Parts: sequence; C-alpha cells; structure tokens
Amino acid sequence: MPPLKLEKGASSHSAYDLRSHLSQEIETHTLAILVENEPGVLARVIGLFAGRGYNIESLTVAEVDHLGQRSRITIVTSGTPQIINQIKMQLERMVPVHEVSDLTVEGPFVSRELSLIKVIAKGESRVEALRIAEIFRANVVDSTLGSFVFEITGTPEKVDAFCELMRPLGEVKLARTGVAAIARGI
Repeated sequence: MPPLKLEKGASSHSAYDLRSHLSQEIETHTLAILVENEPGVLARVIGLFAGRGYNIESLTVAEVDHLGQRSRITIVTSGTPQIINQIKMQLERMVPVHEVSDLTVEGPFVSRELSLIKVIAKGESRVEALRIAEIFRANVVDSTLGSFVFEITGTPEKVDAFCELMRPLGEVKLARTGVAAIARGI
C-alpha cells in the first residue's frame, strides 16, 4: 500500500492534524464572530484585542439577523497558533458572543477586500486610468475634472496590483475599508 501523502497542516478536522500547536510561526486568521446586536458589544470585542496587545488587520461588522438582533464581526488577525487559540477562547467566554468561527481552519471560505482608491490624474492619464479600471472591474464612484475615486473588490493582491498600475498616472490615495469573508458550501 502506498504511503499517505499528507501535507503539514492539511486539515484541522482530521485525527492526523499535523500542525504543531507549539509553533512560533506567525499565521493570519479570519475570525467570524456572531454577537448580540446591542450597544457596546463591538467596543468590548475590540477592547479584548487592545488590552492584550493583539493586532487587528481588518474589521467589518454587519447585522445578519434583524429579528434575532444579531450581528457578525469579521476580524482578520495574526499571531502564533497559541495566540490565535487564546483569542478564540477569550472571545467565546464573552457574554454577548454566540459563536466564534475560525474560517481559516474550518474549511474553504470566500474572502474579499473592498477598497476606495482616489487617483489624481490629468489629460491622457485620465483615459488610461479608466481603461485600467475597466480591466480590473473597478467602478467609478466619484469624478471631478482632476480626479477619480474607484471602488474595487477582490483579493489584497488584486487591489495592490491596481494601485501599482495607477501610480504612474498620478497621485494615488488608498482607503481599504475591510475584508468580508464567508464559509463556502452549505
């Protein structure tokens, strides 16, 4: 019988989870937190991160159940496996938190970043900026005689590539507004 070809960290649901929980390697994780939609909950969740010196790379909040008064906080954070586990355990102990899901280890998920990018360009550069925006499927959300504001959704690499192509055309100002993520499948 041929040997199994298991890659390190291939699955967190397997009895053969080969990830070292004592690793010092920094990992990036996307956490989806279902909370009560009441005043102060977001401040308490953010306070947990700030009080312990954990970094939040991206944060989005949206109401997901109007009748049940629940919201979903999506946080992208990084740390060692021990720190990520500690964050999840501390979040689960909070009273207004119903569920904490680590989308990074629970299976495939879809993640997109939304960014607003202002490009200050004049003359022929304006036409080229519109051509590039069309290729990247970026929408023009504001336009003046000297600038455009584009809305672009995609991976961080796509947003970065768009900005790099716009830089030769004029001044680029970037506002990353957050990451939205959801588990794939049912």
